[in-house]
Amino acid sequence: MSRLGNLGARLYRGEVGYDFIGHRKIWYGVSILITITAIVGLVVRGLHMGIEFEGGAVFTTPKTSASVQQTTDAAEKVSGHQAIVQALGDGGKRIQIAEVDTKTSTAVKEKLAEELKVDGNKIDAQLVGPSWGEQIANKAWQGLGIFMILVVLYLAIAFEWRMALAALIALIHDITITVGVYSLVGFEVTPGTVIGLLTILGYSLYDTVVVFDGLRESSKNVTKQTKFTYAEIANRSINGTLVRSINTTVVALLPVAGLLFIGGGMLGGGMLNDIALSLFVGLAAGAYSSIFIATPLVSDFKTRTPEMKALARRVHTKRAKAAEREAHEPDGTPDDDGDEDEDGPRADRAGRTAAGVSGQRRQPPARGRGKPSGKRR
Repeated sequence: MSRLGNLGARLYRGEVGYDFIGHRKIWYGVSILITITAIVGLVVRGLHMGIEFEGGAVFTTPKTSASVQQTTDAAEKVSGHQAIVQALGDGGKRIQIAEVDTKTSTAVKEKLAEELKVDGNKIDAQLVGPSWGEQIANKAWQGLGIFMILVVLYLAIAFEWRMALAALIALIHDITITVGVYSLVGFEVTPGTVIGLLTILGYSLYDTVVVFDGLRESSKNVTKQTKFTYAEIANRSINGTLVRSINTTVVALLPVAGLLFIGGGMLGGGMLNDIALSLFVGLAAGAYSSIFIATPLVSDFKTRTPEMKALARRVHTKRAKAAEREAHEPDGTPDDDGDEDEDGPRADRAGRTAAGVSGQRRQPPARGRGKPSGKRR
């Protein structure tokens, strides 16, 4: 078995692990800090909406010797509006200019050809009306709202309302971080961005459901035992699925990273950046929230219930008694207090007692021991 597989097996059995629940306040603080940074960036810088939402024109030029900055200056000069230029892999430029309609697009195209010294017939122009972009934006918001409602209903029915609430908070956390990164980086928001957001929300939900399913199985009849508290069971559940979550996240991030950094950065595939960035940030944030946010939130919600508070008191009381017995009995032989749970502690204690006295066999008393033999030595 590989080292990672061996680690996963040890995590699943509870032999090793990280105390996610015990350190949850640290991760809550990290998430709050990242979220506040994303919101501040969104408020200060705003989102750079693509022409699909605001309307305008996109001009794709053939290969030109002009740089991105020179092309931007030329486009803003001939159109009178702000322009966004992206370098393409074949040496051409993609020029996006807002507020350009059908009447002015031809004149802008001809002036661009003169400024960039290219053939005007080889410049491809595409126009997008603002009304179409508004429809796309409304459809995106409707799709996001319907998705959230269905997620909450499914989790509330399949699991419980506390898990549904924790998953909803985790999803909002992922959306906020992804949108905030878009604002800070300055990438334009396109329909591809919306598709990427919906994709990463589905992935984040899948990862969360996997952890929740393990937690549900581990916490069956949890109040009938006194070995672990609910928080400890939740922590064991996270550790049991940790390697699986890491593996699936890394496998998903590798092709997206290639799409973003190699395709979009090195090869100049600028049109791939919108969907690649949302996928990359969203996948990483989704895996993070499933482990560090969603399950710790469920643990916080559940441990506040009267049943789990009573369970925690029983567990701590039993451990205190066991510690007191060990302190008074150096030989390590525990007394049977009659407390039984579903894991069979009586048998377990009997096994430990037998193991503790092995090698110290006692001889039966002699029949004549204690009677004088009448002989002196």
